Order: sequence, then structure tokens, then C-alpha cells
Amino acid sequence: MSVILKSPGEIEAMKAAGQLSAEVLRKVGELVKPGVSTLELDEFAETYIREHGGIPAFKGYGGFPGTICASVNEQIVHGIPSKSVVLRDGDILSIDTGATVDGWVGDNAWTFAVGKISEQKRKLLKVTEECMWAGLDCAVAGNHLGDIGHAVQSIAETAGFGVVREYVGHGVGRNMHEEPNVPNYGHRHLGMKLQVGMVLAIEPMINMGTRKVIQGKDGWLVSTRDGKPSAHFEKMVAITDDGPVIITTEPGHKRPL
Repeated sequence: MSVILKSPGEIEAMKAAGQLSAEVLRKVGELVKPGVSTLELDEFAETYIREHGGIPAFKGYGGFPGTICASVNEQIVHGIPSKSVVLRDGDILSIDTGATVDGWVGDNAWTFAVGKISEQKRKLLKVTEECMWAGLDCAVAGNHLGDIGHAVQSIAETAGFGVVREYVGHGVGRNMHEEPNVPNYGHRHLGMKLQVGMVLAIEPMINMGTRKVIQGKDGWLVSTRDGKPSAHFEKMVAITDDGPVIITTEPGHKRPL
């Protein structure tokens, strides 16, 4: 499958899906607190997306049952929302969600603190977010995929954290997952050359301990092998003649959630 480049008009059209995806992620994040179940968050997200003219991009994708992926503490990605998973003070929660609007997909993620978290977890969140922004800043025509991966990897590993390799970022368009894959590790000036018209989801998944992962019995959930916490941040970016343009954002926002 080849890379599908988007025209300036198509990139502009994608912004509606990106805006709704960013909006619902922020709104769900505002509900994150001790005592709330991940199913409650999921139900809110689905209702919000549908009431604002979108379709939940995740629900039914490959058989996934939720509107959000809700991954707590050592869970890295793809946690299925559940009534039995109730947030506790000190947890961290990765929420990954997206909306489809007019056939275009928006996809984004953020890791939220639940109540008061430890300094170690706070550092993990701060570093992982920094990794994401560093990767986004490298989404410039003429750079290579390895430049993005190197930017993410160098920040994470300098902080003493592990970089997940089995799961990566990806192209996005009318399908949630398009070419190319966007690893969170790599070497500068190597890999596919970035071109104007690419739209990429850059999503560092960074572990407090080892980079090694384990697959859950449900076929979806991915967790750290050593049981230490993991964080996940994701935004979509379009590569344009004017530099990187964040797609999953709200009007007037530059570097917010």
C-alpha cells in the first residue's frame, strides 16, 4: 500500500475531524477523577461525538467495542472501557479516541493524571509529551521518518525511559491507519523522506521501565512486561509548504491538549 498524499483542500477538510477529536478528548479528560469508571468516560465520548456530527472512529474498528481506548498505569494502549475499571487517586490514564467527519478520520491521545500522582509518574507524562512535540516538529518536507523517531527516542532514553517498538504512529486519511508507519525510534536522515501532503499520527508510547510489552488475553490490551507505568500522547500533523500543521487541535490552540 502506498502513501496517499493529501491536497491542501483535503488537509483543510480533515480539520473538522481533527477538531472534533481534540474537543472530545479534552472534554473526556475533564471528567477524569477518582471513582469514575472507564465505561462512563466511553459513553460520554460516544454521545459527544455523535451529537456533534461525527462517528466514533474506533467503535467497531477491527471489532474494537469502545469509542475510546482507556489504558491505566502499566497498560500502554488498547484498553477496553469497562464498568469494572474504576479510577483511583494516583493512577494515570491514557485515553485514545477519534472521530470521523465527512469521511475523514481524526485520531489523538493524551495521558491524564487521576488526582494526585507521584513525581515519577509526573516526570513520565512530561517527558512523553515532550517526545510527541519533538516528533511533530520534525514533520517537515525533506526530513525522514528516522528524524521523527530519533527525536522521540533520544528524549525518552535520556530520561531513562523505554520506547515501545511493537506499536507505532501511522498515516491517517479516510482510513485510520494508512502508510507509512511512524516508529518512535530511529536514526536521523534514514527512512522514508517526508513529503508535502503527508498526514501523520505521531504517538510516542513511553514506559517508565523496560520497553518490552505483553499482549492481554482479550487480544487488545497491551501492557508493560515489567508492570511499570506507561504514557501515550498523540496528535495528527499535516506536512505542508508552510511547515507542520497540527490537525487534531481546537481553534486558537497552539500547544495545548
